[in-house]
Amino acid sequence: MDTLRKNDEIALEITGFTSEGSGIGRHNGLAVFVSGAAPGDIVKVVIIKAKSNYAVGKLLTVLRRSEDRVEPDCPVFPKCGGCVFRHVSYEAELRYKQQRVEDAFSRIGHLNITVSPIVGGEPDGYRNKAQFPVQLAGGRLFTGFYAPFSHRVIHCPDCRLQPKEFASILRTVARWAEKYKIPVYDETSGKGLLRHIYLRKGFATGQIMVCLVINGEKVFKAKELTDALLKLGCGVETVLLNHNTEDTNVVLGKTNTVLYGDGTIEDVLLGKRFRVSPLSFYQVNHDGAERLYAKAHEFAKTGAHDVVLDLYCGAGTIGLTMADDVKTLIGVEIVPEAVEDAKTNAELNGITNARFMCADAAKAAETLKSEGVTPDAVIVDPPRKGCDEALLRTVANMGPERIVYVSCDPATLARDCAVLDRLGYRVKEVCPFDMFPRTAHVECVTLMTRN
Repeated sequence: MDTLRKNDEIALEITGFTSEGSGIGRHNGLAVFVSGAAPGDIVKVVIIKAKSNYAVGKLLTVLRRSEDRVEPDCPVFPKCGGCVFRHVSYEAELRYKQQRVEDAFSRIGHLNITVSPIVGGEPDGYRNKAQFPVQLAGGRLFTGFYAPFSHRVIHCPDCRLQPKEFASILRTVARWAEKYKIPVYDETSGKGLLRHIYLRKGFATGQIMVCLVINGEKVFKAKELTDALLKLGCGVETVLLNHNTEDTNVVLGKTNTVLYGDGTIEDVLLGKRFRVSPLSFYQVNHDGAERLYAKAHEFAKTGAHDVVLDLYCGAGTIGLTMADDVKTLIGVEIVPEAVEDAKTNAELNGITNARFMCADAAKAAETLKSEGVTPDAVIVDPPRKGCDEALLRTVANMGPERIVYVSCDPATLARDCAVLDRLGYRVKEVCPFDMFPRTAHVECVTLMTRN
């Protein structure tokens, strides 16, 4: 077999997508990954990384176009790295994501199931949160996103995934920063003030939060900035400073200073009001979240005498949208700020049958089991790494009739469903949701019932 070397140029037929959204083809049996390629393409690539078991190629020319290929509608694609599917039709993107979920259950979970058709959404303007890093060049403030595998800002003042109002807010902040020569943070030296521009919007209420992440305590001419933002008339409800003076890649610090408003905005999901602060856990896609939560509620089959356990509950959004239909809701979350948000959201909606615990999910499940709590339904919404097997065993030992698993990674979902299958729970239905169109991510809601 010919060995590929760096700087080799080859023709390659693309046969599929990786889980990160790169095209994949094979050269003499060796997998070659190519960003910006699509299944059905024949492409000319130059090899930029060559290993014994795979290679990475840079797309030079499309020799034959895939039927799924379209002209990208964003001037900075694929430089900014936020989107991976702007070069294929949305219908094709949904098809690829459906296949990814099906492959995960068959190849990783080794489960013979039928996956429901993926639920799509509006592919543009759906994000209610954005974190824009900033860089200064030639006296101009550039806002956008980091190029892949770098901290180099790709200027993108009008991202298609964000609400239109965000673009005018970015321009206003940039004019203020340029006018008063606000120093931009430099990661190498640790000096400079302005680190990120952080925006959130309540899609149901229209309320917008503007938060400047700074390496310090205050900014020059803060009132002038606030007045300029309010004059936009686009729904700015609160303006804050978030203080992050640490040498870290984490965007937000732990403390805020409110310049205008009360430091929060509100939104509505499935009829329930939620208060959102800069540090709140909240779904990025409002309309997608409503569809996903409605399916989770349907799967939970809640009744007036039911006890529902919501593990990894965050700010309580999933459980609280079901609280009216159950006897008791118990939410568990390890992040203290999220637990406080959950309690606040329960009070905001007059919900008195909810209890929230700040604890590790596995330890909390053990505690509740020792208390004799026997939930009728358990909801798990873990991070991308999925659930520990110990937690799954504890949940199974609690004996709920139904387990509703909300997942942001089909691979770990399939793995965990295989564990639960061995513990006596069968997958009844898997429904994928495209919560993040144009990106590689796909979410699923899965119903498992006791055998």
